[in-house]
Amino acid sequence: MNKTPVVLTIAGSDSGGGAGVEADVKTFAALGVHGTCAITSVTSQNTTGVLSSYDIPPDVVADQIDAVCIDMDIEYAKTGMLASPDIVLAVAECIKKYNLLPVVDPVMAAEAGGELLTKDALSFISDELLPLSKVVTPNIYETSALSGISIKNNNDARNAATIIGETGVRTVIITGGHFDASDLVYETEKEKFTVISGEFIKGGTHGSGCTYSAALAAYLAQGFTIVDAARRAKRFVEHAIEGSVPVGTGVPPVNQMSHIRRNAACYHVLQDMEMAVEMIKNCISFPYLIPEVGSNIAMAIPQAVNVEDVAAVAGRIVKLKNTPAVVGCVEFGASSHVARIILAAMQSDTFVRAAMNVRYSKKVIRIIGEMGLKVSYFDRAEEPAHTSTMDWGVTHAIEIHGSVPDVIYDEGGVGKEPMVRILGKNATEVAGIAMDIANRFASSRSTH
Repeated sequence: MNKTPVVLTIAGSDSGGGAGVEADVKTFAALGVHGTCAITSVTSQNTTGVLSSYDIPPDVVADQIDAVCIDMDIEYAKTGMLASPDIVLAVAECIKKYNLLPVVDPVMAAEAGGELLTKDALSFISDELLPLSKVVTPNIYETSALSGISIKNNNDARNAATIIGETGVRTVIITGGHFDASDLVYETEKEKFTVISGEFIKGGTHGSGCTYSAALAAYLAQGFTIVDAARRAKRFVEHAIEGSVPVGTGVPPVNQMSHIRRNAACYHVLQDMEMAVEMIKNCISFPYLIPEVGSNIAMAIPQAVNVEDVAAVAGRIVKLKNTPAVVGCVEFGASSHVARIILAAMQSDTFVRAAMNVRYSKKVIRIIGEMGLKVSYFDRAEEPAHTSTMDWGVTHAIEIHGSVPDVIYDEGGVGKEPMVRILGKNATEVAGIAMDIANRFASSRSTH
């Protein structure tokens, strides 16, 4: 039986929940390792900065480390806020006592503002802690403080990493986000540099440094090499920044659970889409609603922002020997046309996450009216220049109606087939409405 790795964070507590031990434990949980902690300082902190802090007595810090290490099999630890020389010395003694492999985040200031480290403590980290450490993960400002070099370019970063490596630490990772989004990994024994490319991500960054070093420790505990762990940790933080949400008036904290929630949302969307497609395939009257260009059905995840967040049929739904035929699998990013309908509708109502296009006819519109569905429309002739028809048309139809209707249609234009678009909360709801329309259409034909 494979044991779940246990990782220890030795760091300060953030009462706002965005950084420190709170960020570390959330990261450990998200990455599938068991998180333990030894709190070094208690900060009165929120998204705007640090109001005050209280350092835990060094012997109490040591007691916390003793408590978890004598009971659990811990190889990797992560250090964060070590505010005083005495705390640094106590932590260093425990690391030697239990042969821990620390990932050191040399926290000097809070992302939202506030100093967290004395100058005396910084020299103790260099002299007492780094020689025992597996990795140190300074940002540009922390790199300058540890090396004495002002970092203005990549060459300066390499020189600084070499100087920090002389402390005895096995790997130096200078994290990006200031003048360059890339991370620089320097393996001291191999004298090898590796650049891990990245991009600047829009979103909150409170707790990003803590989250990165915690993720690095978690990946190392799972057996990844230092470069692979660094690469994975960087991607994890990018997703956490991208998924951040404002929770206060200051810098939004990163969201360690964003990738888990997105994956879960994608799974549920795909499940609903598969059910909807199966419903359509088994509806013998549905071919009456298939337009010449074919139909498609799509559904977005919550908080969708682009086409890649919307799942649709990779081909289309077409008529084959008077039966509905689904061409292609359900995939994310498969249809920009229907996706744009949904994304435009979600600007007005985030609960409307699914849509489908079907054939337009006056009879179809009459049936929709008889069903009591809310209907709006747009005229392609009124479309402004240099706009997307779906973006403008859906938005315009919503403005006319005053809210997101159940159906939006247009009567076509030059080279453009008229079309009806059914909107709803999910794909199965939309498919159900389409089937009801199709069955009513077929029934009316049989009575004439």
